[in-house]
Amino acid sequence: MIIKSLVIIAFLLIIASLGSALFYMVKNKGQEQSEKTAKALTFRIGLSLTLFILVFIAYATGLIKPQGIGARMQQQRNLQQSITAP
Repeated sequence: MIIKSLVIIAFLLIIASLGSALFYMVKNKGQEQSEKTAKALTFRIGLSLTLFILVFIAYATGLIKPQGIGARMQQQRNLQQSITAP
């Protein structure tokens, strides 16, 4: 549950950073706004990279498990192989 909360918070921060970058880009009144836009986008990249690393570590340690169509297909394939194996 903690991992899911951290992921949701990270996504919200990424969206907020994108929104602030858009605001500064639209405002566009000189060098100061360009620097603010660049800082907001740099912050977003850092957040995205941190989120990716967090999800990768959580998957590698088993804190999260895939639950999509591919995971179900893999489970069925493993079950069939265990049934047919001598």
